Amino acid sequence: MAELFKQMTICGVGLIGGSLALVAKRDRLVGRIVGLGRTQSNLDVAVKRGMLDFATRDPAEAARGADLIVLAVPIVTMRETLAALTPHCAPSAAITDVGSVKGWVVRELEPLIPAGMSLVAAHPVAGKETTGAAAADENLFRDRRVIVTPSVRSTADAIAKVEALWRATGARVERLDPREHDALLARASHLPQMVASALAAALEGEKVGDKLASEYGASGLRDTTRLAASSWEMWRDIFATNREAIAAAAKLFSATFGEFQSAIESGDIRELERLFNRGRAMRERIK
Repeated sequence: MAELFKQMTICGVGLIGGSLALVAKRDRLVGRIVGLGRTQSNLDVAVKRGMLDFATRDPAEAARGADLIVLAVPIVTMRETLAALTPHCAPSAAITDVGSVKGWVVRELEPLIPAGMSLVAAHPVAGKETTGAAAADENLFRDRRVIVTPSVRSTADAIAKVEALWRATGARVERLDPREHDALLARASHLPQMVASALAAALEGEKVGDKLASEYGASGLRDTTRLAASSWEMWRDIFATNREAIAAAAKLFSATFGEFQSAIESGDIRELERLFNRGRAMRERIK
């Protein structure tokens, strides 16, 4: 594939940003890759793994000459980060991100985009519990969905290049309206995190007699609470910026959980079977 960008500056060289850098470096999708980070130790790991041509903690130095900025920082820090970068970018630079909330990103970042630049908000629906440049994996996005949410500050050329970059990772790229994205992800991603964390929190320290309940769980408990090990820094921002959609998803779950609870309390085995099989049908579709 031909070179898509002369310089890609990745702000936040962690799991997502670092994985994208590995692919871009491997396949020569960009001419130069610069990493901007808060901690020198993580940047050192990124350089050692060969995913960056240059690493810095200075926004002006990182942005200088960049024609693609990838915001892979916590969502609520994107405004401040972008404001420090845009004065130093190439005049026609494309700005993209990897956040799992899109309405807030589009609404808050568009006013910061200078004339001539474009915003192409995106969300790679991929990840794992480990973080940092050490966790980056060039196969992380393969066969995963990447959602692009164009807006009024998205040019056709910038959209095409950003989508081509993600397709080169092996991802399946699709487009959604930002609000539709947030409603879907609140149900499919944000709600599962909340449910896993709530279950783990409910069982933390819970005893029957002198026995700790969590110690008697097997793979089912480990699998169901896997997401509870996720980074609070990332989820803090998601809960703060997609509050309304997550609240709607929580009501959906609460209603169904209430059906389970009522059926158990009344001993209605047939109703429990109906609910159980309804859940099983959904699970079988996502294998």
